[in-house]
Amino acid sequence: MEWSAKWIAPAQEMGDVCPVYEKAFPAEGKIAKAELFITAMGVYEAFLNGKRVGEYVLAPGWTSYEKRHQYQAYDVTALLAEENRLEVTVGKGWYRSPMPGWANEGEKDEKAHVPAGLIAQLILTGEDGSRRVIATDESWTAKESQVRFSEIYDGETFDASFEAKDAQPVVCLDKGTQNLIPQQGEETREEEYVAAERVFTTPKGETVVDFGQEVTGYVRFTVDAKAGDAVEISHGEVLDKEGNFYNANYRSAKAKILYTCKDGVQTYHPHLTFFGFRYIRLDSFPGTPAPEQFTAVAVHSHMKRTGRISSSNPLLNRLFSNIVWGQRGNFLDVPTDCPQRDERLGWTGDAQAFVKTASYNYDVERFFTKWLSDMAADQCGDGSIPHVIPACGTGSGSAAWDDAATICPWQIYLTYGNPAILRQQFDCMKKYVGSITAATKDEYLWTGGNHYEDWLGLDAPVGSYKGSSRADFIASAFYAHSTALVVKAGKVLGEDVSEYEALYDNIVKTFRRTFPDYRTQTEMVLAVHFDLAEDKQKTTDQLAAKVTADGKKLQTGFVGTPYLLHVLSSWGHTDLAYTLLLRTEYPSWLYPVTKGATTVWEHWDGIMENGDFWSVDMNSFNHYAYGAVADWIYEEAAGIRPEEPGFAKVRIAPKPDGRLEWLEVSLETRHGLVRSAWSHIEENGQKKVRYEIITPSPSVIVIDGKEKEVEAGEYTFCVDED
Repeated sequence: MEWSAKWIAPAQEMGDVCPVYEKAFPAEGKIAKAELFITAMGVYEAFLNGKRVGEYVLAPGWTSYEKRHQYQAYDVTALLAEENRLEVTVGKGWYRSPMPGWANEGEKDEKAHVPAGLIAQLILTGEDGSRRVIATDESWTAKESQVRFSEIYDGETFDASFEAKDAQPVVCLDKGTQNLIPQQGEETREEEYVAAERVFTTPKGETVVDFGQEVTGYVRFTVDAKAGDAVEISHGEVLDKEGNFYNANYRSAKAKILYTCKDGVQTYHPHLTFFGFRYIRLDSFPGTPAPEQFTAVAVHSHMKRTGRISSSNPLLNRLFSNIVWGQRGNFLDVPTDCPQRDERLGWTGDAQAFVKTASYNYDVERFFTKWLSDMAADQCGDGSIPHVIPACGTGSGSAAWDDAATICPWQIYLTYGNPAILRQQFDCMKKYVGSITAATKDEYLWTGGNHYEDWLGLDAPVGSYKGSSRADFIASAFYAHSTALVVKAGKVLGEDVSEYEALYDNIVKTFRRTFPDYRTQTEMVLAVHFDLAEDKQKTTDQLAAKVTADGKKLQTGFVGTPYLLHVLSSWGHTDLAYTLLLRTEYPSWLYPVTKGATTVWEHWDGIMENGDFWSVDMNSFNHYAYGAVADWIYEEAAGIRPEEPGFAKVRIAPKPDGRLEWLEVSLETRHGLVRSAWSHIEENGQKKVRYEIITPSPSVIVIDGKEKEVEAGEYTFCVDED
């Protein structure tokens, strides 16, 4: 893309007010095509002749702006008139908001004075082949918009009765275009609309609207009011045990809407920010509010739904719904940890834990391709990976978090079969493994450093978030795993990886000498899942015994939980894996469901059994990482696995359990629909298990321990339950 446009900003700073840029122009003859190329230092909303340009919300999204700043291209031919007016409002967005909100980092004051820059060029192609460019330059004007304030964490202030005075000139910024790239990720759009279920009064006398489902996005409301009337709305995820509105867990994020009305019936939703919420408190609202006046607009990356799970257990179905809603709410251009508090960052540890489930629930190839490109751009000079991507000064160098550099591209390759992601990320993967080799205190292990360890492990000592698994054990295990993935990726790409093969062999030998015993559930899980245990069956038996001795409940954290059920069911303990999955007491996946959860929680007991909250400072009720359990349902309970990358060949080996009457799982792959369903039936007085399978490609079907090679097609099997 050749840019003749210049970056522009208002000649006079407008403070917190969002500027609206304007350019009037005639069409001049018959136009065959009009295409707008545009981006901003913040987020923007463009209108041509009063009609919104495109469906992209919060454009241009969030990238490592200094290195990779996306611009968008819109076909606006249908919006053209003889006389035209292009208007673009620019808010702070991620570019100029204080990211992260909880850190007192020195860039906050500096960000507050970054101009609301805009660059755009409209290319008009005539029917006669002529070409005309309307580009941002000194001929544009700017004025104050009705958006008086808009920021990622604190919300939006909008004055519908405000009318700007005369427009002011703009200035061209001394800023180049070398970092501008075409849109790479998915667009963020309005994807679902959730009607309010009820408006009620709390014991404290607050007026609260309940949407029945936690969403990420914003509320759209309609009100009949007089000019100057005020609407003030606060957002929250849960009610306290007395039934009162609660959002102390948002920490410093104000998450408020302040709206000044004009005369008459009017409808509004925030334009340049987003919230995570199930409830809104009407701190001020004209008239008597009714549910039909409110809609929650769910905003997330525009991804195709590919995976579905349903069963005879309503709690399990609600869990899967929660996992899907958690992914929707946190896949807003980057895979965020949470969408509501003063954080909302692309934490690498959460992403690597959930990437497999994410890639089964939705088509996320493009989504992760863009995010991983930012990871490569933000990789530290020593090869380590920032804890969050895009980087926000939160540090780097933690095992399992940094390993997103290898785990995520490899999983995207396995799910979709496209080696391009490996080619794109291979240098990043190698540099990352090299950073461990250079930093460790002990050769062929990863020792020293500061790690998140088994974050939120349930076996953590009092006062710790990090679980009881040894830091050096976890780090060394991931060192081995990432090295193995570099070897696998290199072989796919035809690269010489003999150096990494030798390194891997030495890591495994040294690991086995150094860690002959496994002390926690997570240590046992990693030893088996990463092929480090010399006797995997013995270690899994030890794990099963420990889980049973612990009360048949998990004690793992972020590191061990994603693999726990896989290890159990892969080595003969499927019954125990189902016991953990179907457990309803704390701690378990279904415990939050019994407490009314509509997304996955950060803590198993975010709301404790007595109704109290786990904490104020770190208690998100929309944190997707533990939703990784869904990939066990896909791969083990339903038995759907890629025998070859991209599901070019499928292995289907379902593992039914008598505590479920039936299970049905489907997955839309690059080669077509895979479906695996099983049910317990009675036939002629005999209890049987009925299997129904659809495969779009050659498959290995394993039923009752017997393998069968089949071609694409539909298959039904019925076997005795015994």
